[in-house]
Amino acid sequence: MLFPFIEIIDVCLGIYAYFIIGQFVVSWLIYFNIINTHQPLVNTVVEFLYKITAPFYARVRRFMPDLGNVDLAPLACLLIIHFARLLLWNTIAPLLGVQ
Repeated sequence: MLFPFIEIIDVCLGIYAYFIIGQFVVSWLIYFNIINTHQPLVNTVVEFLYKITAPFYARVRRFMPDLGNVDLAPLACLLIIHFARLLLWNTIAPLLGVQ
């Protein structure tokens, strides 16, 4: 009975991980002037990815040391999502009787 809910949570975490990866790639493309942020479509995508990922990054950055120009928040967020998915399937699902 709870299997669909656990699967939905897992899929949402996976999709959010792809948003983090997309935001990371887009930020590097902007940094190296490969894409132009003055294009309306590009600007819309950049703003969407920023608004989706910024709250999670802000919470993670509070606990991370300042490394100057190196931002490890995307990597830390991906690790948190990975461990949350492992926790979901290896600990929570068996406790709820989902196999």
